Order: sequence, then structure tokens, then C-alpha cells
Amino acid sequence: MNRELEYDVVVAGGGPAGINAAIASGRTGAKTLLIERYGFLGGMSTVALVYPWMTFHTESGKQVIKGIAQEIVQRLMDRDGSPGHLRDTVGFTNTLTPYHPEKYKLLALEMLDEAGVEVLVHSFVDKVEVEGNKITSLNLTTKSGPIRVAAKQFVDTTGDADLAYLSGAPCLKGREGDSKTQPMTMKFRMRGVDLSKVKEAMKANPSNFYKKTPIAELDEIPITGVQGFYKEWKESGVPINRDQVLFFAGPEEDEVLVNCTRVQGLDGTNVFDLTKAEKEGRKQVLMMAKFLQQTIPGFAKASISAVGSQIGIRETRRIDGQYALTIEDVISGKKFDDTIALSGYPVDIHDPTGKGVQANDIEGDGCYGIPYRCLVPKGIENLLVAGRCISTTHEALATTRLTPSAMATGQAAGTAAARSIIDNVAPKDLDINKLQSILIENGVVI
Repeated sequence: MNRELEYDVVVAGGGPAGINAAIASGRTGAKTLLIERYGFLGGMSTVALVYPWMTFHTESGKQVIKGIAQEIVQRLMDRDGSPGHLRDTVGFTNTLTPYHPEKYKLLALEMLDEAGVEVLVHSFVDKVEVEGNKITSLNLTTKSGPIRVAAKQFVDTTGDADLAYLSGAPCLKGREGDSKTQPMTMKFRMRGVDLSKVKEAMKANPSNFYKKTPIAELDEIPITGVQGFYKEWKESGVPINRDQVLFFAGPEEDEVLVNCTRVQGLDGTNVFDLTKAEKEGRKQVLMMAKFLQQTIPGFAKASISAVGSQIGIRETRRIDGQYALTIEDVISGKKFDDTIALSGYPVDIHDPTGKGVQANDIEGDGCYGIPYRCLVPKGIENLLVAGRCISTTHEALATTRLTPSAMATGQAAGTAAARSIIDNVAPKDLDINKLQSILIENGVVI
């Protein structure tokens, strides 16, 4: 016999967007459920070792993402789970934010509990029931059999727009023309790294590193990230289609997170492609670790200490929403009447087929606005979306997909879902000025 549960707001996907959405909804007073397919929360931040969080600030150092996201950082700092916002020694952004994934997993559960949110893990949404233009319920596959979950409002933070897609809301995938997506990456950690030797190599040969690397600051600040070793990589012959080495320091002092594998041409919503990607990603991890140990200063005694539970996914489906944020909007630093979040992360397109990364800075004050309309799908009245599957073009997704931005859109979506019930309106008809006022009251920068 199927079990049936009923809530005001159901959030599907327990990653950064989903955690923030559920906390916001719970704090607004809605009876809220957060559903997660793994046995722990954190999404790509924990399951795929996406690290560190980048970025809460503009290129000039102004913090534009706060709210629940900043509260999470502060509470991690209070329990020695993050050093807070540090200078990005890659130079790609002004700051990055290291964190301890195990402490984050537990903190998220504690904050959800405090907000009165119920959490259900080991639960996979495999069907969405729709009547007219409204979702009535979700069907979950679980160890204890199927569970039907009904709600008034739903928030899709699955990363892959699963609820939107299963409900029949229009979705897009990849870049215009060929639907190819940014590559997947199997991230891994190594312990036993001597970062002082890495720093010496950077200072000795600045041209071998990313052009914005703050070499002049390295005597005063710790290394948080490294992009370069161009010469060593070019001569290596390692069969991975990229043009540089990239790793980040931490969370332990002899530890780095390596972001170098690149799996292209596969679809992260196709289980057969995902199976191939997992195999290829793990194969590349061992090749990459061997190259680092044999070639890069400071890695001679290093060893693999962790590999992602699954491959990291940058891009799959996204909704075709009420408005699609464009690369022109981002680069020009455009703000909107219905802005619900800001972001200062530059456009960062990992080429779906080539070796490189396209990077574009943000003009004006260094940040752009994300409109509420990007969270509102077409066709389904009681659904909001947050995280990497909001409505954007392929190019603009290359900035909105980043974790702090996902946290910010999550807070907006969770607040809006709960307020829609209180005000007895569809999310698309919510009073945007009232929503913005509530977000500002709760620490959000708009």
C-alpha cells in the first residue's frame, strides 16, 4: 500500500539551492518537506566535491550574496568548518570560500530542523502528477516502497529540472544549435601536498600561471587556488582535453581539491551516458594523480584521499521560463525591476567540445541581477525553480550555476513558494515588491 504525505511546500533536491529554499520556506511558516535522493545533503558541494564556493563578492571585493547563504558560512566559521571568505589566488574571482563538507552536511540538517523543515533522504522523484496546469503530487521511489507526496507549492532544485520536465513544463538543454552541454568533471582530493613548494614555483615563473594570479600578494596570503603549470601540462601528453592544471587548497593544510578531469559529449540526464561518464571520470582521476605526483612541485608525496561519490555535472536541462537571462545581461551588469538576487561571478563556460574556458568579466559595479521571472516556468502554475536549472541561455548558465548564486535563488524560491500560499496567489502573480522587501529583511542584497 502506498504511503501518502501532505505539505504546504515540497522542495525536491537537497543541494545548496534546495537547502536554502527549504530553510526559507520553513522560516516563512509553511509546512515544508525537503526530498533528497542520496543519504546526505549538499548536492554537488558534497556528492561531487565541488569546492570551494565561488563567489559571494564582486571583482572589487563587495559582498553581494548574503542572507541564508552568509548565515551558513558564519555558522560554519563558528564551528571551525570554514575560514570564511579568502582571497582567490587563482585570480579568477576576488574571493572564494573553503568549507568542510562533513560539517556542512550536519549544519544543513540542523538549520532545516530549526526551521521546522522535514527531510526525507534516500528518496527519488520518478513521477509528477499534474491536473490542468498544477502539480498535485510527486511519486517517490524508496527502500520502503512508493510514497506519494502532495503539496500546494513545489520547488524544483534538482539541478536537472526533473520536476519541471516530468510535469511537462517546457525545458531546454545545452547550447543553442547542438544541445551540447558543458563537460562533467570527476573531482578528487589529495593529502600530503607541500603547498610551500607550489608557492615557490608560482613566484619563480609567473608566466606559467593564469594571467590574473596575484603573484605580488603571495608573500602575505596563503595559497587558496592555482591555475596554470601550462608548460608541464602541455608536455605531459595526458589524454585529457583541457589546457591547464587547476586545484584549490584545503580544507586541511596539506590537502588540495583537483578540478582537472574533463568528460565531454555525454548527457547528464541519460543514465547510459552517466554510466560511461562515471567510468571515464575515475579513469582520468588516476591519470591526473599520477601526473601531479611525478611532475608538479609539492606533490611528490601526495596521495588520493577522496574521490567524488558521483561525477560533477555543470549543465543539463534548464527551464524555459518567463524570462531567460542572457550573457549580455550578465556582462553589462544589468539589474531588473524583479531582481531577487545578485551575483558577481564572471561568465565561465567550459567548452562542450574544446580544451578551453571562455571567461567574461561583468561591467559596471561588477554584479548582475537575477530576475524573479527566471525562477518561474511556463505552463505549470504552482512550481518554482532554483539553482542551476533556472531560465537562462547556455552562456548565462555558466555563471548562475555556481553555488552561492544557487543558494541565493534558492532563498528567493522558497520564500516565494511560502508567500504564494499566504497571499493565495500563483507564484507568477506574487507581489514582487513585497517579495523583495521580505528578502531584504532577511539579509538578501538586491
